[in-house]
Amino acid sequence: MKTKPMMTLVCLVSFFALSMQTVFAQSTGEAAEIVAEATKGKYEGAANATHPAWFKESFLDFGEDIAEASEAGKRLVLYFWQPGCPYCNRLWEHNMAVDGIDESFKSRFDVVAINMWGDQEVVTVGGKQFTEKQLARALDVDFTPTLLFYDENRKTALRLNGYLPPERFKLALDYAAGDHPVGQSFNAYVLAKSVAGGKLARSEDFFKPAAETLTDRNKVPGNRPLAVIFETTACSSCENFHDVTLKHRDTRALLASMDVVQLDARSEQPITLPDGQTLTPAKWAEKLKLSYYPSLVFFNEAGEQVMLMNAYFRNFHTQSVFAYVLEKGYLQEPSFQRYISARGEKLNEQGIDVDIWEE
Repeated sequence: MKTKPMMTLVCLVSFFALSMQTVFAQSTGEAAEIVAEATKGKYEGAANATHPAWFKESFLDFGEDIAEASEAGKRLVLYFWQPGCPYCNRLWEHNMAVDGIDESFKSRFDVVAINMWGDQEVVTVGGKQFTEKQLARALDVDFTPTLLFYDENRKTALRLNGYLPPERFKLALDYAAGDHPVGQSFNAYVLAKSVAGGKLARSEDFFKPAAETLTDRNKVPGNRPLAVIFETTACSSCENFHDVTLKHRDTRALLASMDVVQLDARSEQPITLPDGQTLTPAKWAEKLKLSYYPSLVFFNEAGEQVMLMNAYFRNFHTQSVFAYVLEKGYLQEPSFQRYISARGEKLNEQGIDVDIWEE
């Protein structure tokens, strides 16, 4: 009986020690979270777009929208966007303020906004029903803004996969409104309005000869992923791409694991493509429906096309496309937008700042 007080004391001491361990563990965990949060990188550059009040109030039946636009002497545009998209913001905040683009767009087109992650029901031109996000997935919308221009015959007059700067966007509006020779592609339309002749302004020490690097890659074992850069002469955006993006340390690190070829989009010199076809770069650019220069087309080790960049992108998005190809991200995550979001978070967890609008 005399041992009970001692046992009680032991129990109290044990309980106190266990409580202190719990408190310590909790405080240590909280401290670790605080430290982790403090060392976490920043994610900057996201910006919401303010959409113009003149957007069409639509019941999201696109066949009806085309008919109504046609009656008003206009054409329909489906505009795919997402929250926090800096390129959507740039389109409406910057492009619309340049050289009458706002009035040109408003007077010739009815614009219907589609949230690529949205759940509203839509009815396509062919009468099929989707949610907004299902439609974006079915149409392979990888970048925002993506714009689909329809003519009065319910055919796609033009598709833009990503942001275009004002001068090129103005050309796109003119083309999509029908201001071009019958049968002329947008790529041919753009090239016809730009300076021809001369040589490409830049080269890089890591560029490889096209003839040796492109030919029948699916028949050659041990290949690396491939990036083909289409450029034109007298191209300021091409020069900026070389001077800024291709000079960036992170870009260089990614390109070290990839073969890179540069092509003149006007060249009529036949080459053998990765799939064995023989085409000129000019014909290949037409086939790819290029609308912006520089444009980049990516291939896996087997010579299969896996990605196309056909618009203006800043460093982080460009580097993320390179990483998507190198990591074979398209096999596990078909949505590039989800991949790039996860990549940004991963870099932040490593204490690396990400500014998606940094040049």
